Amino acid sequence: MNKAKKAGILSTLFMGLGQIVLNKEYIKGFVFMIIEVLIVIKYQFFIKGIKGLITLGTVTGYTQENIKLNDHSIFIMVDGFITLSILIVVVFVYVANIKDAIIQGRKLDQGHPVETFRKFISRFWYKAFPYIMSTPAIIGIMFFILLPILFGIGIAFSNYSSPNNIPPANLVDWVGLQNIKDMIRLPMWNKTFAGVFSWTLIWALSTTFISFFTGLFVALFINSKAVKYKKLWRIIYFLPYIVPAIISLLIFRNLLNGQFGPINLTLKKLGLIGSYFSLIKGNIGWLSNPLIARFSVLFVSLLLGFPYFMALSTGVMTSIPEELYEASDIDGANGFQKFKSITLPMVFVATAPLLIMSFAFNFNGFNAIYFLTEGGPSGIYDTGSAAGATDILITWIYNLAVDRQNYSIAALMTLLIFIIVGLMAAYSFSRTRAFKEL
Repeated sequence: MNKAKKAGILSTLFMGLGQIVLNKEYIKGFVFMIIEVLIVIKYQFFIKGIKGLITLGTVTGYTQENIKLNDHSIFIMVDGFITLSILIVVVFVYVANIKDAIIQGRKLDQGHPVETFRKFISRFWYKAFPYIMSTPAIIGIMFFILLPILFGIGIAFSNYSSPNNIPPANLVDWVGLQNIKDMIRLPMWNKTFAGVFSWTLIWALSTTFISFFTGLFVALFINSKAVKYKKLWRIIYFLPYIVPAIISLLIFRNLLNGQFGPINLTLKKLGLIGSYFSLIKGNIGWLSNPLIARFSVLFVSLLLGFPYFMALSTGVMTSIPEELYEASDIDGANGFQKFKSITLPMVFVATAPLLIMSFAFNFNGFNAIYFLTEGGPSGIYDTGSAAGATDILITWIYNLAVDRQNYSIAALMTLLIFIIVGLMAAYSFSRTRAFKEL
């Protein structure tokens, strides 16, 4: 058996053993050995974490002082996922140790000396420098992005919900695909999900594309040669985007108040509503009527969203070569033909990735719904589902988690949003010309 295989086997049995015994790389082998010794010393930490992730706690009962001793299943689940993440890193180091032993052993088989530790450090620093510099970001991503995602997935396949399974009063158990079966089988969930998802899709598409075309037409209007004081017009139209969205939404919530809102009071004074001769005898339920409330949130979102696309379209249009328009004038093209064949394609190609990002943002547009209607009005879905007429998936999830403490179904909804938006965005982005030119 050659030295490469022997070194690989020894490092498999104990990290660093192949480097020390056969390759004579004492410092490197000693470092690997210290890592394994620390893992062996802390083996109970790994066993406890993985066991807890499997069982989610086993201790139940009361003390003599009548204090419950139940394990906290959610803390145990988080500890388990942290342990699992550390184990993945350990496995990566373990495999790297075996691979290094084999590579250096192969050099000895070929009659070449193994590299010195100083040369190894130099080579490692040169090749791994980008990864070393990225390590803080990678650790941050693992603990602040990947870990919450894993935690959300775990909750989606558990029975963590009020009132029967809230730790530490009760233990939480894994239920497998039961939550998904309930979503498909129970009318309270499947009908509500179908309705909320349909409205979410309409909401995201409408707010994205209506805002885009409104912003584009406003940009065309401002860029027209007949319009003077262009900078002033741009400032005026961009003001709604400068003001914090929450403030604007709360203002519109007061304006659209069905009983005391300034809009209804003004319409009454003008005799357009609430009088004998008007078609509408009472107040207009801007936020209390399900259909009108949906139109209201779309309209407010349009007012707050179009300045962004106006600014984008203005920037793109200023970069379109004037020669294209001059050539189209020679060919006898009218204004609409120039817009259809030159302006719109050029603007759309440049802003397509941003449109996709805007769609994903609007699909999860929590603020626009919650601060304007709080998802209401209610009455079109089962009251047990905690969904209102203007609720989109993200606000419905908020209601399920905060108001109803139905964390498992809320986590399942979050997982579905992640899959749906991710697939749609990935497919749409891959079809854009900007992606194909990368």
